[in-house]
Amino acid sequence: MPRPFRFGVNLLTPASAGEWRAKCRRAEELGYDVILVPDHLGMPAPFPALVAAAGATERPRLGTFVLNAGFWNPVLLAREVATAAALTGGRLELGLGTGYVQAEHDRAGLPFGSPRERVDHLRRTVEELLKSDGAGVPLLIGGNGDRMLRLTAEHADIAAFTGARLVPGSTEGRLDPVTAEELDERVARYGELAATRAEAAERNLLVQIAAVTDSPLSALGPVLERRPELTLERLLALPTVLVGTPEEVAGRVRGLRDRYGFSYLTVLEPYMEAFAPVLAELAVLAVPSA
Repeated sequence: MPRPFRFGVNLLTPASAGEWRAKCRRAEELGYDVILVPDHLGMPAPFPALVAAAGATERPRLGTFVLNAGFWNPVLLAREVATAAALTGGRLELGLGTGYVQAEHDRAGLPFGSPRERVDHLRRTVEELLKSDGAGVPLLIGGNGDRMLRLTAEHADIAAFTGARLVPGSTEGRLDPVTAEELDERVARYGELAATRAEAAERNLLVQIAAVTDSPLSALGPVLERRPELTLERLLALPTVLVGTPEEVAGRVRGLRDRYGFSYLTVLEPYMEAFAPVLAELAVLAVPSA
């Protein structure tokens, strides 16, 4: 049997206490299974935001998506995780990545390091967390490189794929999408590395654009203006772009699970409302007929 779907929303915009609680309650009302917070400068601080979300909701899991490991001392992070897990009533899920925005490290006065150094630091962080009081928190690791996939295969409960790559030389974190075929290769490589696991990990994909519409061109027109090298057909073929009617997008979501094993999808806050009809469509389809 295929793994049941889960859907998360990554909340990017800081808000007052009342606005934050209302936003989290709305995510719960719309049917999202996980409320997530990123780890970028200018966005909400992850752990206080998740503790506040726990106080405003009852059902959703609460997670970081994903922590920039380079911002954190592993021992001190373990303390944060243990406390947040307790204060969220055991609903915490911890997402970790190496970080990819050099400008944020520069602004914070922290070393950015080489890709190898960043993965090494993430590995030390994971090892510290696994022996700490927060060791029971489900662990998500996000990344596409071979060393990241190996670390994910060894330790993650959830294997997260971004469907994008850093533009070479970009210090601001500019990303280019990967094609469906390129994602095939990365997921297959992860499958090889994870072949000896006793229990298969859940697989996650971050959706970059989501829109429910009868006119994909109207939804994607602004993207095509910014990225003239792309065509509408190329955009619609990307695994991280889900645009169409509720039925069409629901079909694409099922296709992502069939092709790649992605049963857990994350959408960005700007698309939280737009994607909700797809959640409703998939919920209806999941109900057994009488």
